[in-house]
Order: sequence, then structure tokens, then C-alpha cells
Amino acid sequence: MLRQVLHRGLRTCFSRLGHFIASHPVFFASAPVLISILLGASFSRYQVEESVEHLLAPQHSLAKIERNLVNSLFPVNRSKHRLYSDLQTPGRYGRVIVTSFQKANMLDQHHTDLILKLHAAVTKIQVPRPGFNYTFAHICILNNDKTCIVDDIVHVLEELKNARATNRTSFAITYPITHLKDGRAVYNGHQLGGVTVHSKDRVKSAEAVQLTYYLQSINSLNDMVAERWESSFCDTVRLFQKSNSKIKMYPYTSSSLREDFQKTSRVSERYLVTSLILVVTMAILCCSMQDCVRSKPWLGLLGLVTITLATLTAAGIINLTGGKYNSTFLGVPFVMLGHGLYGTFEMLSSWRKTREDQHVKERTAAVYADSMLSFSLTTAMYLVTFGIGASPFTNIEAARIFCCNSCIAIFFNYLYVLSFYGSSLVFTGYIENNYQHSIFCRKVPKPEALQEKPAWYRFLLTARFSEDTSEGEEANTYESHLLVCFLKRYYCDWITNTYVKPFVVLFYLIYISFALMGYLQVSEGSDLSNIVATATQTIEYTTAQQKYFSNYSPVIGFYIYESIEYWNTSVQEDVLEYTKGFVRISWFESYLNYLRKLNVSTGLPKKNFTDMLRNSFLKAPQFSHFQEDIIFSKKYNDEVDVVASRMFLVAKTMETNREELYDLLETLRRLSVTSKVKFIVFNPSFVFMDRYASSLGAPLHNSCISALFLLFFSAFLVADSLINVWLTLTVVSVEFGVIGFMTLWKVELDCISVLCLIYGINYTIDNCAPLLSTFVLGKDFTRTKWVKNALEVHGVAILQSYLCYIVGLIPLAAVPSNLTCTLFRCLFLIAFVTFFHCFAILPVILTFLPPSKKKRKEKKNPENREEIECVEMVDMDSTRVVDQITTV
Repeated sequence: MLRQVLHRGLRTCFSRLGHFIASHPVFFASAPVLISILLGASFSRYQVEESVEHLLAPQHSLAKIERNLVNSLFPVNRSKHRLYSDLQTPGRYGRVIVTSFQKANMLDQHHTDLILKLHAAVTKIQVPRPGFNYTFAHICILNNDKTCIVDDIVHVLEELKNARATNRTSFAITYPITHLKDGRAVYNGHQLGGVTVHSKDRVKSAEAVQLTYYLQSINSLNDMVAERWESSFCDTVRLFQKSNSKIKMYPYTSSSLREDFQKTSRVSERYLVTSLILVVTMAILCCSMQDCVRSKPWLGLLGLVTITLATLTAAGIINLTGGKYNSTFLGVPFVMLGHGLYGTFEMLSSWRKTREDQHVKERTAAVYADSMLSFSLTTAMYLVTFGIGASPFTNIEAARIFCCNSCIAIFFNYLYVLSFYGSSLVFTGYIENNYQHSIFCRKVPKPEALQEKPAWYRFLLTARFSEDTSEGEEANTYESHLLVCFLKRYYCDWITNTYVKPFVVLFYLIYISFALMGYLQVSEGSDLSNIVATATQTIEYTTAQQKYFSNYSPVIGFYIYESIEYWNTSVQEDVLEYTKGFVRISWFESYLNYLRKLNVSTGLPKKNFTDMLRNSFLKAPQFSHFQEDIIFSKKYNDEVDVVASRMFLVAKTMETNREELYDLLETLRRLSVTSKVKFIVFNPSFVFMDRYASSLGAPLHNSCISALFLLFFSAFLVADSLINVWLTLTVVSVEFGVIGFMTLWKVELDCISVLCLIYGINYTIDNCAPLLSTFVLGKDFTRTKWVKNALEVHGVAILQSYLCYIVGLIPLAAVPSNLTCTLFRCLFLIAFVTFFHCFAILPVILTFLPPSKKKRKEKKNPENREEIECVEMVDMDSTRVVDQITTV
């Protein structure tokens, strides 16, 4: 009883609101436009987010804490001494992979000379500044002897060239560790790719060579110069490529990922314009009909204007509050399109059900009472689900600010639909009541006045007048609308046909089977190349990197951050025990073996041992350039202690297998907690991977919980709790199918797809809630009758919004970007699966599952029966009055 009273109270409130808006249409039409213009002026503060790590890496990441600890122990500049795939932080750098189209040996004389020539051209790059020209020598990271740190592969190629010039055959390159003539052993696993080896790891050929140039960025001026040097580096590589067409080069810099991530916005511009044109055209067509008076093409266009104003207002607020734009915002207009257009089309559908002989204010009040309650509930669902995603519980910044922007846009869209679109409906209502043309707004002459006009003129001014319509036909004045005619005369009878139902059930079982198959294969996508444009440096470089350099990757730093007794043999064994399962490339392990051979653990005092340890790292030629692998601390009694140490390990996994790498990270983390030696492991990729699974699933998990909670809570507010039961089952079925088919379509579970899944919850509720509400609340007759009635009442609005949404998505599929590709596939699946449920699954299943209409007949007390019988006797001759009473 309370639910019915509350339901009627809300309908009354919306009815009065509609009447009030219809009484002041000019104000409610102009106020949203003025607000949008004022807030839209804030685009002068338009800013673009520069940090990809800030957007896509988990905010509360243990890897970030570990990176800070590593940087405090071992300076970043000295970590570049190893050049092991950015062991601590990428910083500023330029990198290029050199290969050939014919899979030639890059170590032969011709290609060796080309690579060294390229190296010389890169080191001569100049960045002009007022009064000074910066070269690589001015901004490079310095070695201990104040010379630029250069990749060891350059020294290897120089020695190889000298050996050929002097006809020396003794010099041989081994893989992945080779020895130079000065006795140094260098790691080349990340610098030589596509390697073919002879016996004893001697390199026979290499299909690719990678060069890296690290730059300083210690202050703003230095960082600006380094950024310009990176741009000049890419230009130099491209010019070198043009002059040497037989080789292929893949340049990459520290700015490439950021630039390619934002490039999606630039390459999407003309496709979004095409999408807008298609949506405008489809919206106008969906609202048009042959009757020139009752046709509403301007309302289709004004519905899109309403959405645009709300999106502009939200963008203005984001700009004023210091928010920054990023390419993930491309999904916000499509979120608005799905929700906003359905709300406007539902209002238009309600307008068709009102009586034409009523005043415009009364018709508007009836529209608000009929459609605004469900639109308000679905808007509340959007605000709750996206609001949870915008909360601090969301650990990925890109997802959080996307949800925040969507929340603001949806809130203003709701206000603008109530005000701007409602007042637009009032204006078109007056035009209709005055029998004015829906496009040209001129008075439509009566049929007898059109007889002398040309055929095309009569076609444009076709209209049905009230005096030409009998009372029994008055309710069917809008049936000339194509979609209304299609649903009422053909589709509703076809989908509820007894012979069609078994095929629909069969299709649903097939749908569930394929969805389950895909659901069991869901994979998490933490590869950053999934969010950039396709024809970019990032994609080309990443493809070449995985093709040629995936044998030895990733390089992981193994950092011991406590003072341990290295002179103890058992400690040495413990350290080496924890590094099993890796290809060790640090000389630290070799030195531990060296200590064991000297048997330093027997009777050697700690002071003598640490002195020898320090002196050997400082004086021994094979360890002279690895002295930063151990940090010494001098105590008050001149005793030297070991504060921290590190070694570099190559995992036996590939960076292309993200799940295996994530399992490795978790295993090492658990080992660091339980081991006797205090150590941490770190690689820059861990910042993006650390807790990525939990961070990624948190917005979707929280949104699902909030959606279920809101559905449960609203069960006490809606007229019948069975509506929410069916709605929950439908949402689960749609989300399960979308995830399954998304996986089969090669879409991974990443930031973009998770945001789409959150939107899918709301999109399903948007389209299915009015349909289910009309069916469940229907009394008397049969289930089939009410399924048809629900489709006739709400099916047109669903079809209109679906057609506009699909034509708007189609251009998105052609955008050359992985981000928009993921966006298109997820949104298309959400729309298609929801449409499949609305027009096939639910109409069939509801015909033979609860609620039963026969048991829901209201018992009439004798007083009501006597009153009805009395009225029926008085109005026995009036068919129309009797029908109305029977319906009530």
C-alpha cells in the first residue's frame, strides 16, 4: 500500500512540474543555454593530462614505494650505467631498433658501418637555445669518469669494426654476455635481437640491434631541452631511414607513449563529426512521419542539442576545477547519447499517448507524470554507479575522472531534459494544436484547399484534422509513424507466436553457451599499447621489441636493503637461493662465487673482509665499473660495513605474457616477506602491473554492488518489487554476455572495457526498466497481451534510441586507434545484447513465467460493483464512455 501511495505521489509531483514548465517555457528553454555558454567559456583554461603513469598506473601501488626506496639507495644516474631496460625509472631517453627488410645480419660489415654512422649522427644532434646549442654531450647522463654513458653494444660494434680492419679473427661476440678487450663483461640480451648462435653461445648473426641514449632531466630547463632533443632524435632517425632504404628503424622516446595516447583525440575528430551528422540525421528521421502536423523532426534535433548542452556544461565545470583532458573522455558523449536520447524519445512516446483535444499544459503534465518517474530512477542509477567509480575507492585515475565527468554530465542532462527539452515539447505542442507545419511552422490548409495544388505540394502538407477523425479513431492518429505501425501490426504478433518462441529460447541457450566460453577465457590487459593510436611509434616499436627482444625480458633489479654478513658462506648461499629460476646477468653473483673460492669465510675477520670487498670492487679490472652494486658505510672505528647491495636478474618469462609476469611479481613479493634476507624487486613495468587486477576490477565490483543495492532499495519505492527481480536478472544476463563476447572478440579487461561494463549496467536498466514495469503492473488479460502492450508503449522509444546509437557508433570503428577500437566493440556489444533482450528474450520469457495475470485480478467490493453497474446503465449507449470505465 505504501509503495502505491509513494508511486502516485511522485507521479503527481512530476505532473505539477510539467504543468509549471509548460507555463514558463521561455525561461526553461533559455536558462540551460545561457548556463552552458557561460561554463563553456572556461575552455580558455583547457589543459591536457601529460602523465600516462598518473592516469593508468594504480594510485596506491607498492611498486611506487619500492621505486622511491631504490632511488634513495642507488642514484638514478648511476643506474643507467647498466642500461638494463630502464631498471629504475625511464627518465628522458631516445631509443631506436635497427633491422632490415630482408632479415640480413646486422653484424656484417655493411650494417655495422651504418649503425655506427647513425650513432655518430645522433650524438651530433643540436638543440638551439638563445646563446647556446645543446648536443648530446651537454645533456647526457655522465659516467664516473665524466664521459657520456653509451650503450655497450656501440663499444662491441667498434671493436668488431677494428678487428675486421686489422684482420683479427680472435674477437667473438657471445650472447647474452660478451667480453670486451679491456676484460669487461657486458650484457647484450636487450641490445641484440633475432640472434642465431654457434656453439659456446658465439653469435652467428643478429637480425636487430637496439641503441639507447639516456638524457638528464634534473631541472625544468634541462627537461625542456631533453624533450626537444627527443623530437630531433626522431627526425634524425627518419631522415637516416630515407637515405638508407634497405634498413628499417623504429624510433621511440620517453614522450612517445604520451603523444600517441593523446593522438587518439586528433585522429578521431573527423570521425566524430561524421558520427554527429549520422546521429542528427537518424534522430530527425526517427521523429518524422507523413503527417506534417504530428511529425516532430525538430524534437529529434533538440534532443541532441540537450545532450550537447549537458556535455558542454560538464566539460566547463571540469575545466574550472582544474581538471585535465585525456583521450578516455571520448567515451563520455556515447554514454550521454545512450541515456539522454532514450529519455527524450520516451517523452515523445508519452506525448503520442495524450489526447489532442487537451490543452498543451495538460498534455505536458501527463507526459511528465508518465515518463519522468522511470527516467529519474535510471538517472539515479547512473549517478550511483558512476559516483562510486568517481570516489577515492577507485585506484586508477583515468577511470575515476571518467566517472566523475560522466556523473556531472548525466546530472545536467537530467536537469536539461526536464527544462530545455520539456519546454521544446511545449513549443511544438502549440505548433501542433494550431495545425502548423512541423518544419516550416506555417498554417496547414484543409484538404479541400489543397486540391488545386501540385502533388508534391499536397504530399508535403499531408495532415489529418480532428473533424475528419471519428472518436474511435482518435487514439490512432500517430499510427502512421513507421515504427509504431511496424511494432503494432507485425512484430508484436510475430514475436509472441507459439512457433517462434522455441527458436528464441534456443537462440538464448546458444547465447549463454558462447558467453560462458568467452567468460572462462577473460584476460587482463595491462599492455599500454592498447590505449594508443595504431599507426604510431609506440605500436611499431612495441611490435619490433616483442619480435626481436623477448628472449631475455624483463630485467628485474634485486635489491638487498640491509647490512648482511657477506663473509658468511650460508648468507651467500641464501642470496643465490632466492635468485634461482632467473638468468643472472650481474657480476655480483660472480663475485660471491669468487669469495667462496678464496674461502674468505674461514677465520677472516669482518673488518678484513669488508676492506677486501671494497678494494676489490675499486681496483679489480673485472669489477671496476660495477662498484655501485654495493653501498659501503664507514663507521667511527674505520670499520667499513655493507649498507645495501643489488644484482640484476633476467626472468625466464616474456613481457608479452602479462599473466605470467604478474604471477612472477606476486611470487617474488611473497618470497621477500618470508625470506631471511630483506630484499625488494623492481622494474618500471611493475608500476603499471602492481595490483592492476584488483585496481581494475574495483570500479566494476563497486558499481555492481551499488547497482544491486539500489535495485533492492528501490524495491520498496516502485509499485511492485517483482520489477526489480526481473531487472536484476536481465542485467546479470546482459553483463555476462557482454563480457563473454567481448573476450571472444579479442577485447581484454582493461581500463576502457571496465568503464564500458559499468555503463552497460545502466544502459540495460535504461531500456528494460520501462518495459518490465509496464508488463508487471498490468492486470487482467493474459501475459501475451501485456507483452504486446509493453512493446507497443515503449518499443518505439527503444528502437529510436538504438538506431541513433548504432549509427553513431559505426564511424568509431574506423578510427585508427586501439582505444577507440576497444570502445566501439564494447559499446556495440552492450547495445546489441540489450536490444536482443528487449525485443526477443524478455517478450518470450515473460509470456510463460511469473507474474500470472489471472491471479492478480483485484477483488471488487460490492459498493464498487453497484457504482459501476449504475454508471454503465446510464451510459449504455455511449461506447466510448463504457470502454473508459471498463479500462479503469
